[in-house]
Formats: sequence, structure tokens, C-alpha cells
Amino acid sequence: MRDICQVRRIRCGNVNCYLVEGPDGALLVDTGRMGQRQQVLDICRCAGKRVTLLVLTHGHVDHVQNAAFLAEALGVPIAMSRADASLAEDNLSRTLEARGILGRGVLAASVRSFRKDSIPEFTPSVWLEEGDRLDGYGVPARVLALPGHTRGSAGLDLPGGHTLVGDALMNMAAPGLSLLYEDRAALLESGKKLTALGDRTIWFGHGRPAKNRVWR
Repeated sequence: MRDICQVRRIRCGNVNCYLVEGPDGALLVDTGRMGQRQQVLDICRCAGKRVTLLVLTHGHVDHVQNAAFLAEALGVPIAMSRADASLAEDNLSRTLEARGILGRGVLAASVRSFRKDSIPEFTPSVWLEEGDRLDGYGVPARVLALPGHTRGSAGLDLPGGHTLVGDALMNMAAPGLSLLYEDRAALLESGKKLTALGDRTIWFGHGRPAKNRVWR
């Protein structure tokens, strides 16, 4: 079918970026850290379809550090939720909480990174909201608002049963709700929203893909 999308996982250390190829274009979803920027760029340049939009699922450094570089190199606009624009300017501007022993370890590592790693300035020009369609960029993707991990966390639902969730869900020790969150109640609601999508392959910001399920 013409509207089927192909999803390619780009492993950038412990974080994933994704190249989503649609009928008439491709999306780069998240950007990894600075050390992987040439790897991501080379993959995008060798893609079967031209990248038309850079989508950021949320504002944390491991997902946005290469946004300025890749957007300029590929000549594409940057899309993200307006609610995370200020977070991308300063990852320490909002407080994260953690669940479990693993979560506390991830939080400690994240805070160290937030303090140490700079984010080159970038300017989004496309603001993602629940239900938005990205067909105009050649990919029949629907935007999902998935707040909880951050206020402006977002994902993409694609034809063919694929859903990209950023860090709303994680697959580190096991697939589940994000280990880190700004708003636990909102995170639980986002998990219910994803469960309600039914049969999907879930593509995480961290970890291997897994089948959709009841998220806890």
C-alpha cells in the first residue's frame, strides 16, 4: 500500500533516532548526541527518500543536541511541542523524578549530562500538537501528545502499525512506562492512550522495539 511507512532505528549509544520513510519524503525523529551526528547525517543522506522534517519527541539533550547541525546540513525545518521549547534551552529548568532503583541511577546520569552537555541553539518552526498530520512532509504520520516524561513529550503514529514514543515509554531493563517523569499522573494517562491504540510495534527512545501492551 502506498501509505505504508518504513522505520529504521539508528542506534546512537544508549539513545535511538529514527528515519521514517513515507511515500514522498522522510522524517528524522530525534538526533542523538554530538558524537553521533555524522553517523546520523550519513544515514539520512543515503536514504531512499529525502528527509523533509526533523521531529523532536522532547527537549532533553540526548534527543536534541544535534538538532541545529542536522537541520542545517539537511536543509529542513525542526518540529517539536511548544511546551518543550524552553526545556531544550535549559534541561535543568524543570525537575524530573524517578521510579525504582534503575530510575534513580538513570536520573543521576541524566542530571550530570544536563549540567555538562551544551545544546547548540536551534529554532523550531513547526509546532506539534495532538492530532496534527505530517502528510505535507511526505509521511502520513499522526502526532500524539504524550506528556508525563516531559510536559511536551510527543510521538508519532504511523500506518502499518508502528508508533514512535520518544521517552514516554522505555525499554531498558524491560519495556514499561518511562523511568523518569515530570508528571506521574500525566505519564500514566499517556500510557493508557498508547495501550488503547491496539496492535502496534512500539519504537522507544531507549531500547529495542516491542509489541504494544498495557503499560505500567
